Amino acid sequence: MNPADDRPLFWGMTRYQWTVLFAAWLGWGFDVFDGLLFNYVAPNCIPTLLGLPIGSAAAKKATLFWGGTLTSVLLLGWAAGGILFGAIADRIGRTRTLLLTMLFYALGTAACAAAPNLPVLILFRVIASLGIGGEWAAGAAMVAEVVPARRRVEAGALLYTSAPAGLFLATFANFQIAGVFFKGAPSTSWRYVFLCGLIPAVVAFAIRLFVHEPEAWKRAAAGAPPPRLRELFSPGVRRLTLSGFAMSLVALITWWTCAAFLAIVASGLAQSAARQRGLDVAGTLALVESWKARTTNFFNLGGLLGTLLTIPAAKVFGRRKMFGIYYALSAVATFATFGLELSPETRLALYFFEGLTVFGVFGAFTYYLPELFPTRLRGTGSGFCYNIGRIITAVGPFVVGNVASRGADALGAALKVLTAVAIVPAIGSLLALFAPFIVETKDRVTEEVPHGGQA
Repeated sequence: MNPADDRPLFWGMTRYQWTVLFAAWLGWGFDVFDGLLFNYVAPNCIPTLLGLPIGSAAAKKATLFWGGTLTSVLLLGWAAGGILFGAIADRIGRTRTLLLTMLFYALGTAACAAAPNLPVLILFRVIASLGIGGEWAAGAAMVAEVVPARRRVEAGALLYTSAPAGLFLATFANFQIAGVFFKGAPSTSWRYVFLCGLIPAVVAFAIRLFVHEPEAWKRAAAGAPPPRLRELFSPGVRRLTLSGFAMSLVALITWWTCAAFLAIVASGLAQSAARQRGLDVAGTLALVESWKARTTNFFNLGGLLGTLLTIPAAKVFGRRKMFGIYYALSAVATFATFGLELSPETRLALYFFEGLTVFGVFGAFTYYLPELFPTRLRGTGSGFCYNIGRIITAVGPFVVGNVASRGADALGAALKVLTAVAIVPAIGSLLALFAPFIVETKDRVTEEVPHGGQA
């Protein structure tokens, strides 16, 4: 290793530690990037593969149905990949698993560009989703084991800021390809958008050149047999698993519901505002697209700030109180945004506070879950807790498709569903603050749990 790599830089972290953080940041950012590309191309991709005229009533109906179905497939594959590759990360190492998962989602996404029909597209999305789900556990575990313990909160939160960055990049790539370079060719532009999925493959090989396996994992792997999934439910570990799962499940249900309904709410609000302004059809369509972009940006910017605010919140209040505060504010923001009588402009602007709370809390899982588990179980435990809830969450896209099919009443139905969802973070806040099985990890030095799970 270059001696310069050991010199302390900003926050007392060395150049190599910053390199590891940046490598994991790229892995998660491109993970989100590849995962979201389909959302942008679905209105052109699905009708093309089904032989339907783009923009027709039949195409719109098919897009709603298959868009929801493929999103559910993504979530199920994401859950499977997170659990599978989390365990693999504890067996073959963090860096190798990071490389493997990035190749999975890069090649799976790029292969969608060549899909001749819908079944093949679904197959490629499954391959991509396995990598998308698996990358997080490997990257989060690697960062937790390389950075100094006093900086794991800052490093974990910074790691998650790549999620908003990935969303911005996906928006930019789709606009440049489908809206600029291939503006008049919607039946083919989506294939070039999917080809952007190859970018992470190049980044993955670059990461492999500069990042090696954490010493903490090497020592743990050498001194114990490979971990097994059932160890997460052994007496010494069961409470840790339940704590991580409960906090993750609350966040997943709330986020995916709000994000899944975002386009429906933004479109409905824009149509309402267009009627008030007396806009014609062209003006209404332009306002709809503009407000969808503004709503996404409000939600994304709020999420970025909320992610960074988990740093002082976790360090000052501790992990349990931090979750309690974020979930209480998520409940208030969700009820206010969707349950109160507001003007369309005000409701749209409140998506910033949705992002600040509902999106922002995810910045905590990149350090909280790795803190819960000992080194030899860190990838397995983090991957399981963060992803198993997606199986339950996968029901959401079907609900969205059903609501969207109601046409003119879609906005009203969506607002009712979203208002009711405020109960989920409210329950999460009570769990975080009062449930005895929720584990506080502030200033905790993780003890190594022997094989069999007995602490």
